[in-house]
Amino acid sequence: MSGLVEIRSGTELVADREEIELTTVDGLVLVGELATPVDREPVATLVCLHPLPTHGGFMDSHVLRKAAARLPALAGIAVLRFNTRGTSSLRGTSEGEYDGGVAERYDVAAAMTFVAERGLPAPWLLGWSFGTELALKYGLGHPIAGAVLLSPPLHRATPGEVAAWHGSGVPLVVVVPEHDDFLKPPEAREGFAAVPEARLVVVEGGRHLWVGEPQVRRVLDEIVAAVVPDAAPLPTEVPRELVASG
Repeated sequence: MSGLVEIRSGTELVADREEIELTTVDGLVLVGELATPVDREPVATLVCLHPLPTHGGFMDSHVLRKAAARLPALAGIAVLRFNTRGTSSLRGTSEGEYDGGVAERYDVAAAMTFVAERGLPAPWLLGWSFGTELALKYGLGHPIAGAVLLSPPLHRATPGEVAAWHGSGVPLVVVVPEHDDFLKPPEAREGFAAVPEARLVVVEGGRHLWVGEPQVRRVLDEIVAAVVPDAAPLPTEVPRELVASG
């Protein structure tokens, strides 16, 4: 049956989905998933860094899950998600223990090694909340194409680590919800003032957890506008054959 169907909250579009494992330099195995387009080579890669695992964050946190569900088909983006050390999801539990963003540097490194080994193109870090701290602290230590930060709290990244992005030549997109619980737009402007080339996007009505399909669509549009501008804005309807069966 042909025709267009609306993309809803639970819609999963076609992609090649592979369960993967990442091995860190300190000997831990992290579990994850790689989603890639079914009909073409990816044009870019998202390496997803999830929210705080001690407060429910994991690779299936809904914005990251929906990015993996939609962006391979809609924008030709490969989406790599994984559980940082000690974090569990339906995919399984990564070895090790949560270390407050310190030893997690090795988790970021393991993901970037995987990207390099697979030859995945144009890797962008996509951090959300705690994941933004990992991106800010450790992203510049790797050959990344850019970084998108969702709801950055700036709790762990130091002013010096933020300032290091200035002049790096690596694009930085900071997406701040108007009603964020930790870093509202005025504080975000101050916190990222040392990186004047960073693009600060304020989402009116947005909240830290981006709950609701309208907020998710806005966030995904901002991600794609940064990573693959020609694919933005994303459609809200797709041909029925793009919807994954089962």
